[in-house]
Amino acid sequence: MKASDLIVKCLENEGVKYIFGLPGEENEDLLFSLENSTIKFIPTRHEQGAAFMADVYGRLTGKAGVCLSTLGPGATNLITGIADAHLDKSPLVAITGQGDSHRLHKESHQLLDIVSMFKPITKWNTSINAPKIIPEVVRKAFKLAEMEKPGATHFELPEDIAKLDVPAEHAIPIPTQRVRRSAPDYKAVQHAITLLKQAKRPLILAGNGAIRKLASKHLREFVQQTRIPVISTFMGKGAVSDREPYSLFSVGLKGDYSRIVFEHADLIISIGYDVAEHGPESWNPKKDKTIIHIDFTPAEVYEYYQPAIEIVCDISATLWELNQMTKKEQLIFDDGWYLPLREHRKKDIESYTLQEHAPFTVAGTLNLLRELMHDNDILISDVGAHKMWIARNFMTYEPNTCIISNGLASMGIAVPGGFAAKLACPDKRVVVGVGDGGFLMSAYEIETAKRIGVAYTILIFNDNNYGLITAKQRLHAGRIFGTELTNPDFKRYAESFDIRGYAPQTLSELKQNLKEALESNTLCIMEISIDPAENLKLSKKLGNQNHKITDYGQV
Repeated sequence: MKASDLIVKCLENEGVKYIFGLPGEENEDLLFSLENSTIKFIPTRHEQGAAFMADVYGRLTGKAGVCLSTLGPGATNLITGIADAHLDKSPLVAITGQGDSHRLHKESHQLLDIVSMFKPITKWNTSINAPKIIPEVVRKAFKLAEMEKPGATHFELPEDIAKLDVPAEHAIPIPTQRVRRSAPDYKAVQHAITLLKQAKRPLILAGNGAIRKLASKHLREFVQQTRIPVISTFMGKGAVSDREPYSLFSVGLKGDYSRIVFEHADLIISIGYDVAEHGPESWNPKKDKTIIHIDFTPAEVYEYYQPAIEIVCDISATLWELNQMTKKEQLIFDDGWYLPLREHRKKDIESYTLQEHAPFTVAGTLNLLRELMHDNDILISDVGAHKMWIARNFMTYEPNTCIISNGLASMGIAVPGGFAAKLACPDKRVVVGVGDGGFLMSAYEIETAKRIGVAYTILIFNDNNYGLITAKQRLHAGRIFGTELTNPDFKRYAESFDIRGYAPQTLSELKQNLKEALESNTLCIMEISIDPAENLKLSKKLGNQNHKITDYGQV
C-alpha cells in the first residue's frame, strides 16, 4: 500500500467526512488517494477559508475538522484559521504537503519550516519522515485535537514519503477508543459545597467549555435546582437558555450592566471559562472574588484569577455531583437580587426594535431575526461591531447555536464558517452575520458554497467602514483615521454568482426579505445598510452609566 493511501485509510478510520483545502503539486499523491475514498474533498478558494471551515465544523461536531494545503504559501495561509481553532478550543487537524525530504536541510523553492512555524498554535505537530509511522501520527493527531481542551494539531507529508510503499504489517490504522475523562475529586466537591453554603449571592460564569459534551444539560439542572444565576461569555451563549429567569445573558462589553452582578456576587463559579476569551480583570478588578474553578484543565496563573478551589476533571461529572449534593443539602438561593436586573436587560434588548422610517440597526435586525429563527437554528457571527451586538443582544436558547470567535476573534471566519455549519448540521437553518469589512475578507468562499450546493443566508451589515474601530477611535480621540471603506453593490455581487441578492430599503421589505431568505433553503446574500452611530451611542451609554444593583432591586 502506498503511504498516501494509508493516510486516507487512517482518516476514514477516524470518521472523517470532509477535507477542506487546495490542491498543489506536493499534495498530489494524497489528493489522488482521496479520489475513491468515502471522504469528500472540498476544494476551497483560499487556504484560510479551508481552515475556518475545519475550525467551525470541529466546534459544532466535536470531531476534528480537517484542512489540507500544499507547502510554503499554502501552509502559511492556514495559520489564521489554525490559530483561531487553537484559542477557540475547536478540534482541528491540518495536513500540509512538503517538498522532497532530501531537500529539507537546505534553502529550496517554497521551502519553509512549517512544523516550527505551527508549534505555537497547535497542541502537537510533526513531519512524517517514514511511512511506517503514519498510523501513529494520524491517531495521535486526532486524539489530541479532540481531547479536552480540544484544539489544533498538524502533520506534514513530504512528497517523496507520500509515494513510498508501506510494509503490510504497518499498513493498519490504529483503532479509535473513547477516552474516559476523570471524575471530580470528592474533597474538592465538598470544599465547593462548603463555599456554596457560606454564600448569599453566588453567580455562575459559563464559558466555552460549558457548551461541550454534556455540560450544558447538567448545568441547566443545577441552576434549576439552586436558582443560581448564570452569565455567559460570548462563546458560552446558550449553555443556559435566555428564556430562563436565571439567565443574565452575556458578559464581555466593558461597562455593561453585567458588571453590576459581578460587583455584588459573593461567590463566582466559573465553568469551562477561558481567560483568553474574556480577561478576569474586567469582572474581578479588586482581585477579591472567591472563585470556584470547574474545568477540564487547571486554571491559568493569572493575577486577577486565583480560585479558592479548582475542580479539574470532566465538567458534566462535576455538575452531576454538585446536583446530587445540593439536592441533599436543599441549597436554594434567593433570586430577588438579580431578577430586576434581568428584566431591565430584557427591556434594553427590546428597546432596539426597528421603527418605520428610522435607519436600520444591527440590534433591531437581530430582534427581527430572532423572531424568525427556530431555537436550534445557527447564527454564525463574524468579528466587528456587529459581533458585539450579537453577543449582547441576540437571545440564545440552545448551546452551539450562536457561534462567535472570541479567543482569536478573527475577521473573515463567518462566510466559510456558515458553509461548514450547514455541512455539520444539514437539518438546521444557518445564518451568517458579517460586516462589510469581514465579508470581503472571505467572500471568495461563496463560489465554493454555490459549487457544492450548500444553502445558507448571509447578512451583510454595511456601514462602509471598519465600524468597531471607528467607534473606539471616536470615543478615545474624538476623530477617526484609516477606517473608511468603499464597497461594491452587494446585491449585484450576489447575482453575479447566480444566487439571490437582497437590499431592503424599508422595514416592511426587511421583514419580508428575511422571512423569504430563511424559508427559501437557498444560498443568498442580503445587504443591510446600517446606522453606525448606534455603536458609539452604546459605547457612551455603557461608559457613562454608573448604575448600582439597588437601582433595579434590593440586595
